[in-house]
Amino acid sequence: MIKIIKNISLSAFFCISFIAVANETNLEANMESVLEIGRENQLLSANSQEKIDKTERQTDKIINEYKVVSKQVEGLKLYNAQKRIQIQAQLDLMDKLDEQLVQVVVMQRQIPPLAQKMLDTLETFIKLDTPFRLEERRERIDLVRSSLSKPKVTASEQVRQVLEAYNIEAEYGRKIDTYEDKLEDGTVVNILVIGRIGMFYQTKDERSSGRWDSETGSWEELSGGYTKPIRDGIRIAKKLAPTDMLLMPVVKGEA
Repeated sequence: MIKIIKNISLSAFFCISFIAVANETNLEANMESVLEIGRENQLLSANSQEKIDKTERQTDKIINEYKVVSKQVEGLKLYNAQKRIQIQAQLDLMDKLDEQLVQVVVMQRQIPPLAQKMLDTLETFIKLDTPFRLEERRERIDLVRSSLSKPKVTASEQVRQVLEAYNIEAEYGRKIDTYEDKLEDGTVVNILVIGRIGMFYQTKDERSSGRWDSETGSWEELSGGYTKPIRDGIRIAKKLAPTDMLLMPVVKGEA
């Protein structure tokens, strides 16, 4: 009886020992699995963190690029707005220039007849004016008239030449002038022109002097008392003497 009990006890012991060994083996296997899973999770976690960091860097880069592009877009919007204003201003200016161009074309058509009319008026004035340097003044009128008839002469040049002729005529009235000429009988004399106040002559030998009478359109001989003033006036006009007071005969209304 005791022997049977011992056999049972040994069998139970071996069973328990096997179970314990088996449990220990399973435990080690489970622990190894757990550790392996932990290592895998750790590796996955590290990879995930790297991906997250990489994604954050890419996101930051994209955000920075977006900010830069946004500023550029805002700058371009302002630039385009300014350009639109400038373009509109240029279009308005072009419209005004078109209107002015039409006016210029009209004026260009009107300038030639106007210049011709101005020249005719100046020619009439010279005919009615005191006849000093008459040939020179008539030649100037003919020269300008010939220029007006040339098709290559621009309208502005026509006006310039006519105005220049007017200026020369106006200048005659502000200066004292002298030149050599002949009377109707062929006598060579010195002519003295004092603006448009009066025109005088004096022979080369200073024995005879006279003044132009605009009312009669002829020369009027003067007394010897005007010989010196006329001679002095001629010297002043030639810049041979300083400017001085001259006592000259002037008909009332000539000045």
